[in-house]
Amino acid sequence: MQSAFAVNAFTWLFLAALALAVGTRLWLAARQSRHVRAHRGAVPESFAGTIALAAHQKAADYTVVKTRLAMVEAGVSVALVLALTFGGALQWLADAWSGLAPPAFSAHSIAHGVALIVSVVVLLSLAELPLALYRTFVVEARFGFNRMTPRLFLIDLAKQALISAALGVPLVALVLWLMAKMGGLWWIWVWLAWTGFNLLVLLVYPTFIAPLFNKFSPLADQALAGRVEALLARCGFRSDGLYVMDGSKRSSHGNAYFTGFGAAKRIVFFDTLLARLAPAEIEAVLAHELGHFKRHHVWKRVAVLFAASFALLWVLGQLIAEPWFYAGLNVSTQSTATALLLFVLVTPAFTFFLQPLVSLHSRRHEFEADAYAAAHASAAELVRALVKLYQDNASTLTPDPLHSAFYDSHPPAAIRIARLRSA
Repeated sequence: MQSAFAVNAFTWLFLAALALAVGTRLWLAARQSRHVRAHRGAVPESFAGTIALAAHQKAADYTVVKTRLAMVEAGVSVALVLALTFGGALQWLADAWSGLAPPAFSAHSIAHGVALIVSVVVLLSLAELPLALYRTFVVEARFGFNRMTPRLFLIDLAKQALISAALGVPLVALVLWLMAKMGGLWWIWVWLAWTGFNLLVLLVYPTFIAPLFNKFSPLADQALAGRVEALLARCGFRSDGLYVMDGSKRSSHGNAYFTGFGAAKRIVFFDTLLARLAPAEIEAVLAHELGHFKRHHVWKRVAVLFAASFALLWVLGQLIAEPWFYAGLNVSTQSTATALLLFVLVTPAFTFFLQPLVSLHSRRHEFEADAYAAAHASAAELVRALVKLYQDNASTLTPDPLHSAFYDSHPPAAIRIARLRSA
């Protein structure tokens, strides 16, 4: 009786959390669409002299279309979770792999676990592929941003699949082995393995992975390079080099970033950014990115990620032996692989309302990086650069305040520009 009660209680708790999360997502998306459409007719006063009405309306339309797509994605995500759990798809896959070649594929073997996890990842990826195609070749193309060809899309997809398999399959096998062999404290060993894996990817990504997708050329503009080197000297930043990435072969969106750590740090400019901004504006944008480094934002975010993964793995360590955890999600095979999959599927419903805290933390970092840029470059030039980027990337100037507070990693344009102008 107590077991049945626990099963039913967990089932309804999860369904309630899922309904509340997706309901909130749809409500916030509807608010965003209404608010942006309501302010479509006029450029905000603080941007009236710098952004044309046509550009403002394009940004509004682009935002509304992306928001509607996000609503569809929310529905698809819920449908997939329900299909895998209460629809029985996960249990069917577990049974199918168990029936192939026992005992090599017994429910508790590492081979079975890897096959099951890979199967679910492939199914989820295939289910999300139509949305990715629509986003790239319909939405982005409609607003003039897409430069991706179908051939390049397929090549990227194949590369991503191969890299994911090369890195992911050994990691999954290691995690399942640790879960099986390390006793009750397996989750600490898994956390250590996960942490080491992420740090390794951070180290090798700039040199070995990113060049598989884009061409990185040394910055050829000597005048700009000299200006950037002077900024780096003022900021006490040493890098592995200044590079230009051919981002224009996929999109007209522009950006700049630094990646890696230690001796592998490198500064990367999108070619689209260099083509659009003046040298002083590029310097200001880079000063902002350097602000993230000097204020240790990357490592602070990594620390939060590692702390959160530690806490979540501890929770999984408490759930993995509980029959109601599996039965409450319509799964009868109790194994390390099914536990991992179920946990990954249900956790977003319970952690969704932490998103505003994550967004707030990120926006504070953006303000700090802006302040650093204003102190080491020109606040006015950063304002001019941001206005160009808002226009070129069709970023809405009038987001719904509640939607922005919940999701946005960057401050709203009007607030951010006002702070910089006051600096």
